[in-house]
Amino acid sequence: MGNKTTFDFEANIDGALEDGQLRKNLRKAMDILVDKRRAVFPDTAYLEQLRSAGNAIKRRALKQLPRLLEQLEANCTKNGIQVHWAEDTAQANGIVLEILRRHDARDIVKGKSMVSEEMHLNHFLEANDIEAIETDLGEFIIQLNHETPSHIIVPAIHKNKDEVAAIFHDKIPDTPYTENVEELTAIARRVLRKRFAAAKVGLSGVNFAIAETGTLLLVENEGNGRMCTTVPEVHVAVMGLEKVVEKLSDVPPLLRLLTGSATGQMITTYVNMITAPRRSGEKDGPKEVHLVILDNGRSRMLADPEFRQTLLCIRCGTCLNHCPVYVRIGGHAYGHVYPGPIGKILTPQMEGLDQAGVLATASSLCGACGEVCPVRIPIPDLIRRLRNESYDQDGSAVVKGGGYKKNLAETLVWKGWSLANRSPLLNGIGTRLAGKAGKRMPKVGPLKKWTRVRTSPQVARTSLHERARNEGVKDE
Repeated sequence: MGNKTTFDFEANIDGALEDGQLRKNLRKAMDILVDKRRAVFPDTAYLEQLRSAGNAIKRRALKQLPRLLEQLEANCTKNGIQVHWAEDTAQANGIVLEILRRHDARDIVKGKSMVSEEMHLNHFLEANDIEAIETDLGEFIIQLNHETPSHIIVPAIHKNKDEVAAIFHDKIPDTPYTENVEELTAIARRVLRKRFAAAKVGLSGVNFAIAETGTLLLVENEGNGRMCTTVPEVHVAVMGLEKVVEKLSDVPPLLRLLTGSATGQMITTYVNMITAPRRSGEKDGPKEVHLVILDNGRSRMLADPEFRQTLLCIRCGTCLNHCPVYVRIGGHAYGHVYPGPIGKILTPQMEGLDQAGVLATASSLCGACGEVCPVRIPIPDLIRRLRNESYDQDGSAVVKGGGYKKNLAETLVWKGWSLANRSPLLNGIGTRLAGKAGKRMPKVGPLKKWTRVRTSPQVARTSLHERARNEGVKDE
């Protein structure tokens, strides 16, 4: 499934469920990731201690976020890193474009960055005659096929090697068809090395920004991220403002949680720590380093004590891997940048409930996401809160677009229900009528969407009191 110009969640879901190959690919990939995570955290007690530590570190950072961001800016500036602030994605895109134009760059090599996806940076640069080249292998594959990432960590998780082989054969000139994984990797390396060598500007994300030292930390397995941050003369890093942590000593527990939860590794192949541009006498590294710090609704989340917990996320993707909904429909069905459970709570807050509130309905509320989250985000609780704010019966919604589902008919129905349940007579009449109806709930009208995917509940034909009385049970 490729990029979409319209968002039709129901149609997206139906299409994904009908795609047998997609579901097979996802099921296989998810099983592997779940098993690897379980293997790397065999000691449950240790894992729970680590999760508590990660939660405490991130909570402490959020509690003093304004101060830490100022400290990060001061230390980055002292180190020679140029810091830029962006209130929204349009401003962030403008900053990146200005840097590229200042250096007369016609293209940019990119390491993996979900924030750049949030900015829709590639499309923005294309509209300004600048080519963005994805260098992460998964991102490279889907870019060739004109798709967006379907997973936070593994962007091409919905493709098997046969499909990747076909993409390389069709999209890369003079490339023979091969299903050999090593040969496919070598093809990608051959194409990308030329782009690395010619690029003036490279872009990356940021996994953690350390306020104490003004250091940007990036983790990766392929080395492409290091190439993007080292080979070009200019390095631009983009990050959400929640990525800052207080101290260097905060990083090891978070790094352990991130790599173990994301890919089932004790540690990634590369841990890059960038504190300054190239200094006199050094032989490699960029001459300029820029850090773009993006808000895009995050300060609104920070202001609410409950929704603030969304910002604890370290983007490991394990909630996706354990979600029964994501496993069946994949990331593209969500129609937005962030899929899965984290997307269900993050996207509506960024874009508004009226634009993305339907995502909060794509949950069974089984609780698996909350159980595996390495920093203990109560995702099911936040989903329920967003669902409540979608109707906003009491005018207390804080998320923009709150109450978009509220309508007069439904309001009157619930008021009638409330009135009936306060009256023993009306309650009794309603119960008897419901009992006689049995399972014959309507398949049309407002209940159609509910009844078409669920077994209709059967209301008892008699109340408990009536049954007890009929069976001779004495009221003692």
